[in-house]
Amino acid sequence: MTRPPAVTSARAASEARPVGEPRAAGEARDRGTIAMYTVLFTPIVILLAGLLVDGGLAIHARQRAADMAEQAARAGANQIDTDELRRTGKPVLDPGRARAAACDLLASYSDQVTGTQCDADEQEVAVSVRIGVRPQLLGIIPGFGEFEMTSSATARPVTGVPGGINP
Repeated sequence: MTRPPAVTSARAASEARPVGEPRAAGEARDRGTIAMYTVLFTPIVILLAGLLVDGGLAIHARQRAADMAEQAARAGANQIDTDELRRTGKPVLDPGRARAAACDLLASYSDQVTGTQCDADEQEVAVSVRIGVRPQLLGIIPGFGEFEMTSSATARPVTGVPGGINP
């Protein structure tokens, strides 16, 4: 007479069957299910990690482009036509100097910026900046190559209140 295998738990004792005895009709085999889950869920985890990492890079690039555009617009808005200011008391931009100041500031970021546009008139300076982003994880997937983030900013010249600030 053969003995059933040694059992170490109550659950295992109730499910134990002698060696060589065929499985019951409703008893499922679950060998290899972990390998199947690993194969199926690994690409999903990599995709989610890619969205997290590359999405963070895109948000950072957008903020960086906005920062550069705002700085350049403010630099341009500082180029006030002093003769006109003294004559009328109103701040008026020198469009040529304003455009040059904005573009010169952006030229110092030439290693990061992929495109710029600087416009100015007597009232305001408008700047647009494009920054290229190269995905770190999603770049391995076809169709998820380098992309650009764009931001624009405008600035107007402002002078202090005539007579100073009252306490």
